[in-house]
Amino acid sequence: MTIETIDDMAPVMGADGEFHAQDEAVDLSGTPVEAWVALGFFWLLGATVFYQFFTRYVLNNSAAWTEEIARYLLIATVFTGATIGVIKNNHIQVDFFYKFMPRILSRSLSTLVDWLRVGFFASAAVLTVMMMVKLGSNSRMTMVDLPMNWVYGVCLLGFAAMAFRSVKIALFHHRRGYSVLERPESTMDDR
Repeated sequence: MTIETIDDMAPVMGADGEFHAQDEAVDLSGTPVEAWVALGFFWLLGATVFYQFFTRYVLNNSAAWTEEIARYLLIATVFTGATIGVIKNNHIQVDFFYKFMPRILSRSLSTLVDWLRVGFFASAAVLTVMMMVKLGSNSRMTMVDLPMNWVYGVCLLGFAAMAFRSVKIALFHHRRGYSVLERPESTMDDR
């Protein structure tokens, strides 16, 4: 990324006194599959909430199932969307103390953080599987006669994707020799 001077930038105001600006071309080729899945869940959530609004306030006959399904779609959106935060490595982190640590200590602690994150997501996936097995097919949704394990299955896939992506991030940090904790100015785009 370069810093441009005002002379290098294209003029925004034309000779005719009108505002002339052009948007950059949108490139979605680098969008991970998890983002598309989260977007799909989000659109389903939006359609469900719109249907709920329409039946409640326009038809004055609220569809009872929409509130429950909207809740589950919100859960699905969150668990698939959280994977995007892992991919971009921009979850909440404290990097203040890394500036004052010796390099070997900060590198070791950063590596430990990477692998603890992997362990957390992997153990959350295992615990989700254990809960799904314990519930079996007996646990059903309240308004819609579907198994609750469908909801927990989406959570499981979210945790598994986060664990998988965390392994990739940890390996990337190992190859690169530093992480975002050690050098906050770096990004995952430096690949």
